[in-house]
Amino acid sequence: MRRRYSMPFGAEPLEGGGVSFRLWAPGVGAVALRLDDARELPMRGAGTGWFELTLPTAGPGSRYQFRLQDGSNAGLLVPDPVSRCNPDDVHGASEVVDPEAFDWPEDGWNGRPWEEAVIYELHVGSFTAAGTFDGVIERLDYLAGLGVTALELMPLADFPGRRNWGYDGVLPFAPDAAYGRPADLKRLVAAAHQRGLMVLLDVVYNHFGPEGNYLHAYAPDFFNPRHATPWGAAINFDGEGSRTVRDFFIHNALYWLEEYQFDGLRLDAIHAICDEGTPDIVEELGAAVRDGPGSNRHIHLVLENDRNQAHYLARDESRRWRYGTAQWNDDIHHVLHVLASGEDDGYYADYADAPTRLLGRCLAEGFAYQGDPSPFRDGELRGEPSGHLPPAAFVDFLQTHDQIGNRAFGERLCHLASPAAMEAVTALLLLAPQPPMLFMGEEFAAAQPFLFFCDFGPELANAVTEGRRREFARFARFADPATRALIPDPNAEATFAACVLDWSAVACAPHNEVLELHRRLLLLRRQWIVPRLAGMDGGSARFTVLAERVLRVSWRLGDGSVLSLSANLGEQAAEAPAADGSLVFATSRVDAGMLAAGHWPGWSVAWHLLEGGAS
Repeated sequence: MRRRYSMPFGAEPLEGGGVSFRLWAPGVGAVALRLDDARELPMRGAGTGWFELTLPTAGPGSRYQFRLQDGSNAGLLVPDPVSRCNPDDVHGASEVVDPEAFDWPEDGWNGRPWEEAVIYELHVGSFTAAGTFDGVIERLDYLAGLGVTALELMPLADFPGRRNWGYDGVLPFAPDAAYGRPADLKRLVAAAHQRGLMVLLDVVYNHFGPEGNYLHAYAPDFFNPRHATPWGAAINFDGEGSRTVRDFFIHNALYWLEEYQFDGLRLDAIHAICDEGTPDIVEELGAAVRDGPGSNRHIHLVLENDRNQAHYLARDESRRWRYGTAQWNDDIHHVLHVLASGEDDGYYADYADAPTRLLGRCLAEGFAYQGDPSPFRDGELRGEPSGHLPPAAFVDFLQTHDQIGNRAFGERLCHLASPAAMEAVTALLLLAPQPPMLFMGEEFAAAQPFLFFCDFGPELANAVTEGRRREFARFARFADPATRALIPDPNAEATFAACVLDWSAVACAPHNEVLELHRRLLLLRRQWIVPRLAGMDGGSARFTVLAERVLRVSWRLGDGSVLSLSANLGEQAAEAPAADGSLVFATSRVDAGMLAAGHWPGWSVAWHLLEGGAS
């Protein structure tokens, strides 16, 4: 089966031979196309900043660049911003790719309902020693056996250098060549589908990376200086010329979903998108996805949004999402981190006061902050009411690339919390109605950190290294310059190498024991929880704080049954009555006799299920 997403820009192979080239360059008056044989051919102006050229002699495999022919950047060679492949990195020539050269299996894959989602976030480069799409394929059977149902790949858009988290991408349509060719990524997606695994892609629509972005040279209208961001002028979603910019990103989303058959996208940091238009770009993009590929298969849009804007997660009369399927719920991460690790500096200060109540609110209502003042933000109100939304609207997690990698030394939660605390919060995460997410290696308590790493050119590399160390200067722990100097250099190859997972650990204690706990919990989730989730509405949960660290939460599931969590998330034992229903799971510190007697040791969690809808 052949799949192609046709775009109104870039290099499009034509039926019968030849290639149509099209570039939006409103900042220059003339552009030439340079082919791999060093020919340079003038492109025809097509109005409103467009240049185009059709070449019968070009075809798949042809390398090409655009030469700017006037203005302050006259003579500059630039890659295609819609390049499907840039084999020699972001400063090199683009390559014409025939998307129909890949033959997709006719396996009838239609995706999976969101209620079945168990997400596994991974970074292709450090997930295996190979660091490639093929390396991920070799681990798919393991992931399916673990109980994962969805991979979430960190951004793949072509970035400068050989290693990067992916958030510095500058060619959003080109999978980075460090991981493999476009066909290799398609083989990964197809192989995942054959094992029943969805594949989600993290995409960045709020900024471009600092190296290799040539748009300023020929399309200044791509940016709106009226809006300032940490990366400079904002991407232009609401100023003059913004229609073309909006189309660029909407086509990008549809391209990944249709040409690569991804099952969904994770939209990075939409709070950093500046857009005063109506509808805004998140709403317009969501509608395009929902009414496009989402009209005939299961497609999911997951948002990251520090503002906790619940309106993006609204459901229609049939309980279907309007703009976003779900949002990463940083609130529940932060409060669980405070409870498990005891850390309360930085943004964790917002969760240090009454963390048990905030956790209950997250589990029962979605966000902890729903229009409440944030002490960390000097009293600024944060969030919107979310209790009306179903649990499926919130992706819960204990760890992510951000929450580990933005620490100075990249420590995972298992490096900071006790084994008993880790068992308790893991049991809480994996059996709650919300879709859970694991970060690669979390399931076996990987010893490797996940550090911030990149591979910029020399001038920018030094600025990034020094800037990162300055970021930590405001923390008491790093007040001493000598201590800050110990923070790993993001550009050093050794920093990246330290993050590559050691898969031999899964056969050794205690890693194999942690892995077995995750497998057992995900099996219980699949057997007892997932079949009852469809049809759940918001407002069906209740929580009670029974003691300082003791919490009871209950949910009415879609089939009318009641799922109850009882948790003591502190060191001290506590007394509390057992929940009604059959015991689904209890952590190792508590047994049936203790539950019947109402005795809860420190770091104990139990789940009960009451059939038939009684409460």
